[in-house]
Amino acid sequence: MALLEGKKLLVTGVLMDSSIAFHVAKLAQEQGAEIVLTSFGRTMKITQTIAKRLPTTPAVVELDVTNGEHVDSLDGVLHSIGFAPQGAFNFLEGTWEDVATAMHASAYSLKALAVASLPLMSGGGSVVGLTFDAKFAWPVYDWMGVAKAAFESTNRYLARDLGPKGIRCNLVSAGPIRTTAAKSIPGFAQFEQIWSDRAPLGWDINDPVPAAKACTALLSDWFPATTGEIIHVDGGVHAMGQ
Repeated sequence: MALLEGKKLLVTGVLMDSSIAFHVAKLAQEQGAEIVLTSFGRTMKITQTIAKRLPTTPAVVELDVTNGEHVDSLDGVLHSIGFAPQGAFNFLEGTWEDVATAMHASAYSLKALAVASLPLMSGGGSVVGLTFDAKFAWPVYDWMGVAKAAFESTNRYLARDLGPKGIRCNLVSAGPIRTTAAKSIPGFAQFEQIWSDRAPLGWDINDPVPAAKACTALLSDWFPATTGEIIHVDGGVHAMGQ
């Protein structure tokens, strides 16, 4: 039996076929899941185009998943949403408006997506989000790093409040991948050298599949007693000293 046979999953953030979210959708379909993608505004056409590159072209719906147009229930949700204005990548000069936008789009959105999905997850399920290790002050990441720290804390509170409803909430902390989000970070290339020097398993900045596999596993039933967790898929960098 396939890992996700009979599961209905909602996947956000599919904007390029090089993204982790795209490969989660692809792997999930290959493992038997029914997939629905979300998008909104001007990115809707982009997502609809990229969706055609999946093994089976899924429905693409507005971010409001509670309309139930394409699914009457959900077993899992992937949160792959993040945004910060350019000003947020300068820690000392970033304005509150820049920071507030980053926090809203990149942290509060996890709670919003989970709550919006809740009416469709009456049978329990799994919420999985993507993060970038917030324990450290990374070069150039600045207020986005603070937003990721809030994101990781949000996951723990969701795990507390949704656990009694049978919903698991976990994150995958991926190493740097050349995605749409990465391209918006000034100086992102600095991460390439960090991971090249420090990852004991090595790290391919162009390969989103390892992180996608971890997300797919967390969306399955193979982690039935795991919640509030952060799974690192970063070649081992998180465990190394300076």
